[in-house]
Amino acid sequence: MSQAERADIDRKVAGQTVCTLFQDAVEKYPDLDALKWKTADGWQSSTWRQYRERVHALAAGLVKLGIQPGEFVAILASNRPEHYLVDLAALHAGAVPVTIYSTLAPPQIEYILNHCEAALFVAENPDVYGKLASIRSQLSKLRHIVVIDDAERITGDPTVHSLAAVEAQGDDAARKEVDRRWKAVKPEDLATLIYTSGTTGPPKGVMVTHYNVCWTAESLDRLFPRSPGMRHISYLPLAHIAERMAGYYLHLKGATTCYFCPNPQQLGDYLREVRPEFFFAVPRIWEKLHAGLVAAIEKLDEPQRSMVKHAIEVSLQKVRLEQRGEPVPPEIEEQAQNAAFITAMIRERVGLDAIKVASSGAAPIAPELIEWFCAIGVPIAEVYGQSEDTGPTSWNRPGAIKIGTVGQAIPGVEVKLAEDGELLVRGGNVTAGYYKEPELTRETFDADGWLHSGDIATIDEEGYIRIVDRKKEIIITAGGKNIAPSNIENMLKQKPLIGQACVIGDRRPFVSALIVLDPETTLAWAQQQDLPADLSVLAQHPKVQSVVQGYIEEVNQNLSQVERIKKFVIVPQEWTIDSGELTPTMKMKRRVIHEKYAHLIEQMYQG
Repeated sequence: MSQAERADIDRKVAGQTVCTLFQDAVEKYPDLDALKWKTADGWQSSTWRQYRERVHALAAGLVKLGIQPGEFVAILASNRPEHYLVDLAALHAGAVPVTIYSTLAPPQIEYILNHCEAALFVAENPDVYGKLASIRSQLSKLRHIVVIDDAERITGDPTVHSLAAVEAQGDDAARKEVDRRWKAVKPEDLATLIYTSGTTGPPKGVMVTHYNVCWTAESLDRLFPRSPGMRHISYLPLAHIAERMAGYYLHLKGATTCYFCPNPQQLGDYLREVRPEFFFAVPRIWEKLHAGLVAAIEKLDEPQRSMVKHAIEVSLQKVRLEQRGEPVPPEIEEQAQNAAFITAMIRERVGLDAIKVASSGAAPIAPELIEWFCAIGVPIAEVYGQSEDTGPTSWNRPGAIKIGTVGQAIPGVEVKLAEDGELLVRGGNVTAGYYKEPELTRETFDADGWLHSGDIATIDEEGYIRIVDRKKEIIITAGGKNIAPSNIENMLKQKPLIGQACVIGDRRPFVSALIVLDPETTLAWAQQQDLPADLSVLAQHPKVQSVVQGYIEEVNQNLSQVERIKKFVIVPQEWTIDSGELTPTMKMKRRVIHEKYAHLIEQMYQG
């Protein structure tokens, strides 16, 4: 069935590109609202026709700047209309947009810009430009910098242009060239690079083609219904494949109305105002929504509080019985129906009363959390995937959610398990590999078209997938951020007193670390400081704590915000092969360490 469905999707998307998706949406719904954003004067909007006019004007401006087909245009900006406009303008000029996380440190930005040899950098404002200015001399291929807001505040740099000036400078000849270029874009051309953390070394640029985008969007179209004008909020970083697919590419495919939330801290307010019909979130967002609702319930007076809690409890009972495939007793069914008006009020309070499709992805989510939201009438469909397959591998179908699984493979995608239980994926969503990394590409994408996911899974008789372990040592925080722990650990181990370090953060709200003192250097240092020659005592000593804190701060300067270590604990004993934390080749046994020091880890996350 998957192979036949893949062939059918292939026929449907033949010749399509991201540019044709956009042009088709404009032709079909020119006067429908496409983009909405807030200013001091309230909500502003752009129709699809206006959207295209600005994209073509910006693309013509890029042509006038000398941007050539195949060159890379880097973007560092929040979720706002200009981000979509520049991305589409780059594509229509034949170039390749690459979004950069705003949390990255200048050395990390430098690596990405040099790796893809970006010809143009789009900065949101002078502050973002300031990040670039500190590494400007290292960027030999960068010819132009475009600043969206307040470009006039930047002086003395002839390569800087305001976005408004670029948009205004395109002439008729440039516009004709834009029409020629976007029509010449081929499905196999790159639509973007997604820079994702590797287990070692710098990030890898995943090559996402126009075919990958159009194929995945068509597959998801068959999975859940979306109608033109459907409301959704763009708030997650567009450097992440999840937001890029769910918030941007599906928006073009379905002609949905995108509401921009530039500051995720304000998402709660936006939810209540926009009342989205489609909402994708990482687990941390669902956790925060749940915590806010529970806190609000606790503030209610009796008997309201008891009434609301009872309504949720009976609804939970019904959900759990249904998930187990057991019949729901008539009394539970009746009580759940009577509780419906209360759960409706809860959904309205948080802005999810109009929801048609709710999903969670980018990191594992607690099944109990999904149960709770299902109980209040927000059935969260857990999703699984990665940048290497354009976002989704599997998705729980609407009306057929199996809590605790990441659903079944999306239409047209094949999945199977390798001998060691690793999940393998094949379909039109599987990307072209890693940019400039042929060896890494061969390691991850085999000759038969299978993507080796790096995750250990099980697949039940109905095709539902459960992710049970991760082969590759990547941390995915509760906010859905990918972090390579070994990179950070290696930086820590360069410090004189640190012998071992284990970075923690999987499904956690922030990154922490377990630190092991190096016996030789630490004891020598302790002697100089007239401190006891005992590692277990030194681990707790204020002077040692202060030195290690200094190391942490130094390392954090070279990390992005989400990678930075917020808390640490110095373990009182050394890790050895005999004590069980290290393999015979001296590699850390992460699972053993997590289990052995679970109490110390939990202490760091309490409160």
